[in-house]
Amino acid sequence: MGLGLLQVAGFGFVIVAFAVLLFVIFLVGSAVRIVNEYERGVIFSLGRIKGAKGPGLFFLVPIRDKMIKVDLRTVTMDVPPQDVITRDNVPARVNAVVYFRVIDPNKSVIEVENYVLATSQISQTTLRSVLGQKDLDDLLTNREQINDELQTIIDEQTDPWGIKVSVVEVKDVEIPQQMQRAMARQAESERERRAKIIAAEGEYQASERLRQAADRLESPTALQLRLFQTLGEISSENNSTVIIPIPMDLFTPYLSGGQNGTASDGSSQKSQQERRREEEEAERRYKEAVENRPTEESSL
Repeated sequence: MGLGLLQVAGFGFVIVAFAVLLFVIFLVGSAVRIVNEYERGVIFSLGRIKGAKGPGLFFLVPIRDKMIKVDLRTVTMDVPPQDVITRDNVPARVNAVVYFRVIDPNKSVIEVENYVLATSQISQTTLRSVLGQKDLDDLLTNREQINDELQTIIDEQTDPWGIKVSVVEVKDVEIPQQMQRAMARQAESERERRAKIIAAEGEYQASERLRQAADRLESPTALQLRLFQTLGEISSENNSTVIIPIPMDLFTPYLSGGQNGTASDGSSQKSQQERRREEEEAERRYKEAVENRPTEESSL
């Protein structure tokens, strides 16, 4: 009988000792906290905040102390597609992405219950509000300006929570099929207009070049040079027959002289005879003067 009681007592002692050991292990496990490099641990003692700690190994007083870990890495959050109506009454469906991170762990724990959910809701409402004040053309062309405006507004609203919004990007803009076809027709009309403008400018420049060339070719020398250049270009080709134009100015003297050919020939012969008689008369007078000179000298 006594031996049985001892066995029961020993078995109970083992159970109690094992329970105490488990309790000690639980206390030690709850008292030790490891904070990684990219984390901070916000410690509360009896409900009062003691501040953010980390990184490293920390010991907490069980039951009295409590630690909440906060991740400091940048969070990439997709904003769900939002249905908006632009300022020019065009329905559109827009989604975006937001990049943010915690810069003040204490505020992210004290000021807001769930900073990720709160930032998501703020991003959605801001996206609808800002895009509702823009025209569809601005939404499609001024994407960078809209992104900067969204980033500024969301960052100001989340700053009291210790959140820093670094980038906001509008990803996709979906518009109705009818609007897409209308925009395609508008773009095609714009391309045709630009093509006509470019063609008109080309014709204007060509006309200016032709006018300048005409001004330069007004002089006869320029025309002759152009003629020689054209003849050189023709001769360089493999042509069996080459037609060489001759200016009519070269034939003008012959054409004008053809009508009075006989009169001109007669007058030219007459003038030659007169010049010959004058030369003979001058030679005769010279000889007489030479012959009379010795007689005059002897008389002196």
